[in-house]
Amino acid sequence: MANNNKNDLLAVLQLLRKYNLKGTEDILRREAQLTDIPDTVPGDSDVSSVLAAYKSEGDPEIYETSFLALRNFVAESLDIYKHELAMILYPVLVHMYLELVYNNHEEQAKRLMEKFGPEQEYYYQEDLRRLAMVTKRDQMSGNDLTDTFKSNEFIIRISRDTLSLLKRHLQEKKQSVIMNIVNEHLYFDLYEGVARNKTQCDATAGALTGEAKRQDNKIKVYYGLLKEPDFQSLTAPPEEDDDLDPDAPDKPKKKKAKKDPLLSKKSKSDPNAPPADRMPLPELRDIDKLEKIKALREASKRVNLGPDSLPSVCFYTLLNSAHSVTCAEIAEDSSLLAVGFAESIVRVWSLTPGKLREMKPAEQLKDIDRDADDVLVRMMDDRTAETCRTFHGHSGPVYRCAFSLDRSMMLSCSEDATIRLWSLHTWTCVVVYKGHQFPVWDVRFSPHGHYFVTGSHDKTARLWATDSHQPLRIFIGHLADVDCVQFHPNSNYIATGSSDRTVRLWDCVSGNHVRLMTGHKAPIYALAFSMCGRFLASGAADHRVHIWDLAHGHLIAAFTTHTSTIHSLCFSRDGTILASGSLDCTLNLWDFTKLCEDISGENVNVSHNPDVRDGEQYLLRSFPTKSSPFLTLHFTRRNLLLAVGMYDSG
Repeated sequence: MANNNKNDLLAVLQLLRKYNLKGTEDILRREAQLTDIPDTVPGDSDVSSVLAAYKSEGDPEIYETSFLALRNFVAESLDIYKHELAMILYPVLVHMYLELVYNNHEEQAKRLMEKFGPEQEYYYQEDLRRLAMVTKRDQMSGNDLTDTFKSNEFIIRISRDTLSLLKRHLQEKKQSVIMNIVNEHLYFDLYEGVARNKTQCDATAGALTGEAKRQDNKIKVYYGLLKEPDFQSLTAPPEEDDDLDPDAPDKPKKKKAKKDPLLSKKSKSDPNAPPADRMPLPELRDIDKLEKIKALREASKRVNLGPDSLPSVCFYTLLNSAHSVTCAEIAEDSSLLAVGFAESIVRVWSLTPGKLREMKPAEQLKDIDRDADDVLVRMMDDRTAETCRTFHGHSGPVYRCAFSLDRSMMLSCSEDATIRLWSLHTWTCVVVYKGHQFPVWDVRFSPHGHYFVTGSHDKTARLWATDSHQPLRIFIGHLADVDCVQFHPNSNYIATGSSDRTVRLWDCVSGNHVRLMTGHKAPIYALAFSMCGRFLASGAADHRVHIWDLAHGHLIAAFTTHTSTIHSLCFSRDGTILASGSLDCTLNLWDFTKLCEDISGENVNVSHNPDVRDGEQYLLRSFPTKSSPFLTLHFTRRNLLLAVGMYDSG
């Protein structure tokens, strides 16, 4: 057994003894064949040195000169290797600082940080500022940032030539301090080929612990869409047809369906779609079928968008609410608007002439003919009709609302760490879901109903079913808040955006993460899947919109014209246009069709480092508002763009 491995085992045994876990200790001894070792494990000092992440290199003064030498080596390297080599400067500086703090060399640590901190990349400055507050060893334990660096390797994608150049330099110059850090705390994801240039390195840099390993994006993702039900067999009942076409009440339904190319179209199977039974989805009820047909009929009147026919935009402004409104959400069929407030309430407005009615009391309900086709209408009490209703129940600001597909329910999540399910028939709270320990930032319904997903300050995302109090899956892997979540259109996957500056894609069935995408330089606050399911757009506090290809996990385009945080993204219903709304009070429309055409000719597998397209050429139009930052965007079924924002007079 290698000596350091043996020491590690002894340290673990010592720890088990310390906490009196005799059974576990015996099993470990037997498995490691350490039965011949006496009960007296080497003294505590040995053990703590094994458990300590940072060993002292003795002289604290050599750290500064070592880092200076490394920085000069990078600066003097050939241009072809320089940019990849420069990526190791930041993690080496961080671990040098932590090593000095751990070994109580406070002065030298401060000096090192003051001298070299400001010259690191702009997107690391916030982390360095937080790190500089840790100046004593006892402040390190339990500190989120130091724990993250201590227990996670910093990942750098690097060409074989660049790495051998670095190793040769460290050996020749006997840079033992840096050598130790490189061996213990950095992970090099090697690839064969030409080293990356500055733009390629910049494109994927910026996450808390470096880039994604290529291994992270190898698993197959079924990004295709599920087969739609056969609408020919779902055609609406005659009453519905009569309503739609009063001039021809006697026409047979079959003909009508044939006339309507939408209903007779057979939906083709997508080769990239998951097997239909991979994720158990709820059965379609009659009301859902009617809703789908209604949606199809509306879609047939859809305006086809493109560079020459941009969508009309309807902007709802919330007045006198600049510091109290926290979120807004529009229902899938554009009939309802929910707004969450800092005062813990949620308000729901009707956006159509139809008012919000309450269900009749129980004694009146039993007189209703249950077989009547309009039973749902008869159940509602006209005397209670209002244009706006308010929900009370949360005990902290409400951060997100989400409507169910049939608009019978609504979810809301809050700082109080709970998620509430509200009935839009009785206008009461039906369930309170508890599981997260900290504020819940985002909640989204699955496109197929029944499931929903949440993201929280506790660094986890969770998958729930409306009929279960406990989460079905807990997705663990992010190193900071999960700020936004989004279901894939086929409900098999969930995307999450985090303050650790990564976007991840999780498989609902296995619970594993199947894509890890780095490149944002600040927390990510908005996500949207393309209509085809293959692409994911993300918007962040770095003012950028990134487009990712889920087939390989590559970043394919970065749109950079916004000048403030992006909080809302939305694809048009035909998938041709991406809309982004920002706190800079502008709405940008991007030509997504053109982007897809441009990349379709490329073979992404050939190159490890595809070039990232600049967004400038895809910007179709920018709409400024007077002084209203955007809260949410929503395309109606006919491709009218609805936006919600609050007027900020300040």
